[in-house]
Amino acid sequence: MRWSFYNLLFALAYLAMLPQFLLRMRRRGGYRNRFGDRFGRYPDHVSERLQRMKSPVWIHAVSVGEVYVADQVMRALRERRPELRFVFSTTSSTGWKEAEKVVGPEDVLIYNPLDFPACVKRALDAIRPCAFILTESEIWPNIIRSCHRREVPLFLVNARVSDRSAPGYRRLRFWFGPVLRMFTAIMAQSETDKRRLVEAGASPSGIEVTGSFKFDVANRNMEKEQSVAAFLTRHDVGRDRIVLLGGSTWPGEDAVLLGIYKRLIQRHRELRLVIVPRHFEKADAVQAAIEKAGFVCVRKSREVLDHRPPTTDHSVILADTTGELMGFYGNADLVFVGKSLCEHGAQNMIEPCLCGAATLVGPNTENFRPVMSDLLESGALIQVPDAESLGREVERLVADAEARQALGARGVAAVLKRKGAVGRCAVAMAVQINT
Repeated sequence: MRWSFYNLLFALAYLAMLPQFLLRMRRRGGYRNRFGDRFGRYPDHVSERLQRMKSPVWIHAVSVGEVYVADQVMRALRERRPELRFVFSTTSSTGWKEAEKVVGPEDVLIYNPLDFPACVKRALDAIRPCAFILTESEIWPNIIRSCHRREVPLFLVNARVSDRSAPGYRRLRFWFGPVLRMFTAIMAQSETDKRRLVEAGASPSGIEVTGSFKFDVANRNMEKEQSVAAFLTRHDVGRDRIVLLGGSTWPGEDAVLLGIYKRLIQRHRELRLVIVPRHFEKADAVQAAIEKAGFVCVRKSREVLDHRPPTTDHSVILADTTGELMGFYGNADLVFVGKSLCEHGAQNMIEPCLCGAATLVGPNTENFRPVMSDLLESGALIQVPDAESLGREVERLVADAEARQALGARGVAAVLKRKGAVGRCAVAMAVQINT
């Protein structure tokens, strides 16, 4: 009865979201050509490859951040079990683009099926997995229950329960509990996450606290850093400048950074601002905000098409290309991490810390609670309560190179100290996967 009710609710929710879903598809281009994947129906060439695969591991990552986690899991499992092959599923078109970079030539990339029984059955019949790995907070009852019935080992890695989700999990433990107890093993980010999962009905003996995979996922990319450095130098943002970067910013945060920049450049002529919005399709709106603030906007995606000479004034760089954020972090002196001031949840603050940038975040970092606890304890970053405080801290760090560099050095040390969770989890999973 409960699952019939779930399927009805899921269908109604999906229909309600369908217009937005189609609009996003139109904007991003994404999975329009693979829309059948959502129903467990794959193109002929994909079906043929799946038929040739012998008991692959199915690993799912909803979007970009989870793709990086899944990539590390695949790498670690391959080191221990070179014969393993993977079917990699993702939800978003941006996740797909990143997943294309990490799947091997013998692996298969798909969009995950809708969590309807018929769609799930078709997908499982086609894939025939020897194990199913979910990342972070992905709980799809029909997929999990179907795998459990087929005796497919189930793993939830880098598991977390956000502050916002925890009350709902507790209230619906009669619903989530049976599903959570179907997992072969749950690898949680922190003791808090373990407690919340137990409160949601998971078995305490089935949960191990391994630490956050996000520390392992963060890796510098020197090739991208060099490419970005060359681009920045062409626009008077070389290493003799102090680079303030807004990383993965959300609407509202760009305006805050522009206001801080406009005020500080009067006293700090060497300061430069770079904005990397979270969603590249919002770049036009960010450009409009930059120009409204009185600055020339230099968009990286249009540099080749823009015949203006390289800028030498206080223009603002708009990095509206995908997959280059780490390259920009490696060239920044100060970084504000987005979705933490005007939105809730936060984006990844580990990456700028690893790159040695003095890192600041706003008050809303609930999606990175264990990470923030570790980094704050190590003095690896600064958390501010509001936009005014952010401006004061940026001004202090711009004026004090020694403090700025010391903060960056603590960030690097804190991240390196906490790596290793992926390897520990891969060892535990490898012995339970039978091909």
